Amino acid sequence: MNTTPTDAADRLRVILAEDSVLLRDGLVRLLQAAGLEVVDACPDATSFLASVREHRPDIVVVDVRMPPTFTAEGLQAALVVREELPEVAVVVLSQYVEETYATELLAGRPRGVGYLLKDRVADTGEFIEAIRTVAGGGTALDPEVVSQLMSRARHTDPLSRLTPREQDVMRLMAQGRTNSAISRELFIGEGAVEKNVSSIFTKLDLAPTGDDHRRVLAVLQWLEHGEDG
Repeated sequence: MNTTPTDAADRLRVILAEDSVLLRDGLVRLLQAAGLEVVDACPDATSFLASVREHRPDIVVVDVRMPPTFTAEGLQAALVVREELPEVAVVVLSQYVEETYATELLAGRPRGVGYLLKDRVADTGEFIEAIRTVAGGGTALDPEVVSQLMSRARHTDPLSRLTPREQDVMRLMAQGRTNSAISRELFIGEGAVEKNVSSIFTKLDLAPTGDDHRRVLAVLQWLEHGEDG
């Protein structure tokens, strides 16, 4: 890959893990075309973890099902990265939602993490934007991921305390939407959104912390309670 002294320092450094040769090559070209530096593209979880430990990239993009068993090796490797190298952002790119591991991936440290579904990433611009959001410490969750994980928590106490409107707001919060975006999506005023968000924080016992991460913590608390349901 060609880089110049002026732009190399500004590039996000990415390591990719995908067993499909065609998809792996396609993702490499897409990421490079968007100005990201693909440090390595690995066919399995073992080589992926070795590469991440060696190169310490800004972000990794990992498939869930990888050799040798094609079950959840990729997602398990992503959990290892989250544990060993918390400064490395993680995006899981999968064909399906692996609920148990997905909840574990999102729990504990609600920053620099994403879970996107391959079949629903139709807009390459949105995909690259999600990569940059996660690399910057944000969260990017496919709406279907949010829906499936939240369904696990449907009969738990935290969920039962929320009104249907608060559930709608929570769903959009989990997708990383701002109050303004939630207002447009639900056709309600921003003031009403703020009241719903405040009520969610109160019902989930999230005291003010001086930052915006209560939004993600609210969703994660809900999902974590769902593990017991």
